[in-house]
Amino acid sequence: MTLPTLLDIEASGFGRGSYPIEIGLARADGSCCAFLVQPLEEWVHWDPKAELLHGISRARLMREGLPIAQVARWLNDELSSVGVAYSDSWGYDNTWLSLLFHHAGMLPAFRLETLRILLDDGQLALWHATREALVNELGIHRHRAGEDARLLQLTYLRTRELADSP
Repeated sequence: MTLPTLLDIEASGFGRGSYPIEIGLARADGSCCAFLVQPLEEWVHWDPKAELLHGISRARLMREGLPIAQVARWLNDELSSVGVAYSDSWGYDNTWLSLLFHHAGMLPAFRLETLRILLDDGQLALWHATREALVNELGIHRHRAGEDARLLQLTYLRTRELADSP
């Protein structure tokens, strides 16, 4: 079974003024990666509650984050041949992705779709319990973009298997 490519974004907060700080991918082959994003000077919104969730400080982003144009190029390089990536938080992730590409002066070479369109009713019914079981089983650190993308992919796979079994 070919796995869908999953994308996850951690951000400076939610709502107006928030921006992407980490972008993670889980590729069709099951490998995953993530990059920190260096905020632009005008990106000043910072929600301490969001930092408590993801554990990434603004100072760390300034030190270790990649420039947005480099992140946008990387995303296009990774996803142009795939054509589509899926997100479980499409409304937020698509907004942050659009912001990133806009400020990078580039267009995305792929589409971001909601993960929901890949899930049947059986998978949806099993989703939350399966995800939590995987978190406990694998000791996944939640709210880091690469690990969250991989968790979504593994949850997709296991709910497919469970929904398909007699």
